[in-house]
Order: sequence, then structure tokens, then C-alpha cells
Amino acid sequence: MTATARHYDLLRRPIQTEKSTHASANNTIVFETAMDADKKEIRQAVEAIFKVKVRSVNTLVRKGKRVRFRGIPGRRPSTKRAYVRLEAGYTIDTGGRA
Repeated sequence: MTATARHYDLLRRPIQTEKSTHASANNTIVFETAMDADKKEIRQAVEAIFKVKVRSVNTLVRKGKRVRFRGIPGRRPSTKRAYVRLEAGYTIDTGGRA
């Protein structure tokens, strides 16, 4: 399967947090994805871009927080994250610091 422009639009960036680092012990990578992406599309995108086999995909939507800047109320955007678990023997280097 070759990667298409839609695949690159679905996966925005890898998430490097303490929680995602702990998840990597279970061969799980966390990505920020497009809000309209579904699990099947995310699976196909990861397999096409990184040439790996995906075991499972779990998604969650983080609601944007209400914030205030110089007294003016605003809102941060909501984001969608995908926890992608890879089959045994496959890895992805997301470029994080060691």
C-alpha cells in the first residue's frame, strides 16, 4: 500500500508526553490526528506511511480548554488523539529525545 496525501493529512504529529512514553513500553505510539479521521483510516495511514502492522487503534477527543488572554475570553481548539498499538516486532522512530 502506498501512502496518499489523505494519509499524511490524517496524522498530524506524534505526541511526546510522559503518558505516551509509558505507553511505548507496550509498543504503542500516540498521534494527533484529524478530527474527522476514523479508526480504519488511521490504521491504513500508519501502515502505509511507516510500513508496519497495526494491532489496534484507540481514539479519544480532548475538549479545548476555556482560556483568558489579556482579559479576553477564548478557547483552545479540541484535538483528537490516536493510540496505535503495533504488532510484535515492529517499531516506529518518532524522533523523540533519548
